[in-house]
Amino acid sequence: TTLGHKASLDANHVEIVQALRQCGATVVDLAKVGKGCPDILVGFRGKTYLMEIKTKTGYVRATQEQFFRSWNGGHIAVVRSFDDAYHVLTMEGL
Repeated sequence: TTLGHKASLDANHVEIVQALRQCGATVVDLAKVGKGCPDILVGFRGKTYLMEIKTKTGYVRATQEQFFRSWNGGHIAVVRSFDDAYHVLTMEGL
């Protein structure tokens, strides 16, 4: 655990990871890293993304917000569905 938070997967985690892989993305599961690190590392069409998976009503914890603010290595997004994740991967200008 990190700061008293037990690492657990959101209900949609496996579904989103599987769908990303089916569309050709490379996915590394980082959910057990803790310390505010996003849930997955995604490679797609030569770019790298960090994604925090949340359910429809899930919220970003303070440790996650702190990680997001301090990260200077690329794209970070909170996603709640495969559609959200795919939109991040295909946004123009990234």
